[in-house]
Amino acid sequence: MSPPKSWSFGILFLGFSLLFFYRNPSPSPEEMAEEVPSSIYDITVKDIRGNDVSLSTYRGKVLLIVNVASKCGFTNSNYKEMNILYEKYKDKGFEILAFPCNQFGGQEPGSNEEIQETVCTRFKAEFLIFDKIEVNGREASPLFKYLKSQKGGFLGDRIKWNFTKFLVDKDGKVVERYAPTTSPLKIENDIQKLLEAS
Repeated sequence: MSPPKSWSFGILFLGFSLLFFYRNPSPSPEEMAEEVPSSIYDITVKDIRGNDVSLSTYRGKVLLIVNVASKCGFTNSNYKEMNILYEKYKDKGFEILAFPCNQFGGQEPGSNEEIQETVCTRFKAEFLIFDKIEVNGREASPLFKYLKSQKGGFLGDRIKWNFTKFLVDKDGKVVERYAPTTSPLKIENDIQKLLEAS
């Protein structure tokens, strides 16, 4: 007698979960011991031209912070939908902060200049693109250390792939984390609620 189909699905799901867990282990004690900023507004990042940008600049705005890549299977759809959201809400206190990262499949190999050219010409992005960073490991950006400390993910805090998204409210609180498979337009209602909040 063969097991029910639901068992087969459960075993398959467990197998995939373990695969992702072992490919993306929990942070080491050294990583965990590293100091994490107390507020997103205490963090300074670099824009794609290498200029310092204090995130306190965005106090009072709703932010969608995303690790992006130019050669990922999610790239076209994510840029297209982020462009739609940005155009619709940029004048209502909404910003998208995109951080190129080459840690997943080597899918963002270019220099900052090459990335900017690709993003502006091919994907027509008008939202902000920042300096290429790392999001996991010892060299991870303080911003992403902070985001991960506020909102962990499935099977650990580590970023699992390109286009992981964090939604931040007007007070700098990280209110939600979305998987790479979550399309930006599915986040629209959450963005609207935060924009409408006093």
